[in-house]
Amino acid sequence: MNPETRIRRFSLVDRLFHLFVMVTFMIQATTGMGRLLYATRWGKGMVGIFGGYESATAIHSWVGIIMLLGFLVHIGYVLSKVDWKKFPRSLFNEDSLIPNLTDLKQIGQRFRWFVGLGPPPRADRWGYWEKFDYWAVFWGMPLFAITGLMLMYPVGASYWVPGWFLNVALLLHRAEAILAIGYLFIVHFLVGHFRRETFPMNEAIFAGSVVLEKEKEEKPAWIERLAKEGKLAEMAAPAPAPWFRVVYVIFGYSVVVLGLYLLFILFVYRGQIEWH
Repeated sequence: MNPETRIRRFSLVDRLFHLFVMVTFMIQATTGMGRLLYATRWGKGMVGIFGGYESATAIHSWVGIIMLLGFLVHIGYVLSKVDWKKFPRSLFNEDSLIPNLTDLKQIGQRFRWFVGLGPPPRADRWGYWEKFDYWAVFWGMPLFAITGLMLMYPVGASYWVPGWFLNVALLLHRAEAILAIGYLFIVHFLVGHFRRETFPMNEAIFAGSVVLEKEKEEKPAWIERLAKEGKLAEMAAPAPAPWFRVVYVIFGYSVVVLGLYLLFILFVYRGQIEWH
């Protein structure tokens, strides 16, 4: 078999959802951090890029609305993929992103492998680290949405909650933002791109396909299952065009560099964060 044989890893819809999250989150991170650190020269300069504090606030608010709509579309898409005839068993099959006992077992196997006490876990389509990645983003969206809408429409929110709760909403919104920035720019970048298996970049979400021989090492249980079910041939995919690869490598690393820069700025100015 050709060592460069590729198979499809992500659909076009999956890749577009990921691109949507990348772009909207980076806009939110830059506009949000500019406001979060507005007491600093850096913060004033950042919001200045977006036309000033009020303009940055408006952009942050409306991109937040767009993110919420995209999140709702994503939920609808996920529900459309559920095999309702086999519900609820279908929620925990090998193609599901919902964590199960196998993931817990594989975490234990990974720890034993770290200390040389056993082989590494044999991952299927989704590794436990990928499920954690997905749900880390998923669970934060409702918190961002609820607190963000309350801060956008404080008068309307005051009909439902006492005024002091808006201060709590602001605190939760900003704390979750810092947590999200820290998680995505440290854990997600590290696991996604800087592991030995994927360095210097995990191109799967951009190209949509992966090299079969490499995937046999990364996801052996998945490849064996596809082979057993006779689906490997139909999963064959072409390599990305050279021009397209250049585009997504430049774009991807631009996002990585910007993310690491924002993380550095957040650390430098951590004592000047505006919490109110």
